Amino acid sequence: MTAQPIPVIIDCDTGVDDALALLFAVRHPGLDVRAITCVAGNTDVDGVVRNTLTVLEQAGARDIPVARGAERPLVEPARSAKHVHGQDGMGDLRLPAPTRRPVDVDAVTLLRREILASPRPVTLIPTAPLTNIALLLRTHPEVVRNIERIVFMGGAVTTGNATPVAEFNVWHDPEAAAVLLTAGVPITMYGLDVFKRVLVPAADVQRLRASSEPRLRMAGELLAHRDPATSGDPTPTGGLGDAGAVCAVVDPGGLSTELLPVEVSLAPGATRGQTIVDRRPRPGEAEIHEGERELALVDVGLDVDVERYVKLWLSVVEGD
Repeated sequence: MTAQPIPVIIDCDTGVDDALALLFAVRHPGLDVRAITCVAGNTDVDGVVRNTLTVLEQAGARDIPVARGAERPLVEPARSAKHVHGQDGMGDLRLPAPTRRPVDVDAVTLLRREILASPRPVTLIPTAPLTNIALLLRTHPEVVRNIERIVFMGGAVTTGNATPVAEFNVWHDPEAAAVLLTAGVPITMYGLDVFKRVLVPAADVQRLRASSEPRLRMAGELLAHRDPATSGDPTPTGGLGDAGAVCAVVDPGGLSTELLPVEVSLAPGATRGQTIVDRRPRPGEAEIHEGERELALVDVGLDVDVERYVKLWLSVVEGD
């Protein structure tokens, strides 16, 4: 018996690697992408909507509803990552403008509608700051009954990128990330520790860039833009980035996780936005003297089968 596709909703800030995630998700037969919601992050929210619609058209997935979401974080102003993703958020590749528009409801409304309408519990895949998800959970807590799991790209166990200790998606809206952790559903954290490791070899990137198929050529250019520039090789490798979180939904066996207490630092200063992951085998002096605090338990990604996820992504994106 063929397994039914997993119903998923992707919340994104497209974004070079969000685009790689979308290309994979809409083409994988094991996923039923019910909606895509957009939030400010890598670029402004209108740019995110434009980029998302462009990717879907390039991928031949025109019928998936796309909604515009939050323009800024819950508390702080929006702070883009255009220095990483280009002025248009998509590597400044001058891709064609989309021919269709987003749906006429906001992201939170679309999220609620699609989650409650799904005949099977939905897996949410946020690859962006978590503002839309926090607004959904606070405004419509009834959706939790039909959410299977949340697999989010964000956080870090060790080193951050927005700051020495904070990853961009969580740092951009720490309050929203803290709300996510109280969702009351199983959560998987696909953080920087695994995010940075999944690299597509240079030969594969070049093959995609040389393709006569616009969709594959776009994928190759996006990957080349994500070159981590660590090998010294003039031919770029390409980081899958957010796409790895979608691979983890399709093939969770490729991600090694441990169920650990996680909290988000909300204090101003150097640690704001840090995901504090408690890997200690036993309580320490703080808990002994002050009492243990109840923290969210999260399946934290600690190791990843790089070759497995690269092969999976390539096979789906290049497949007929």
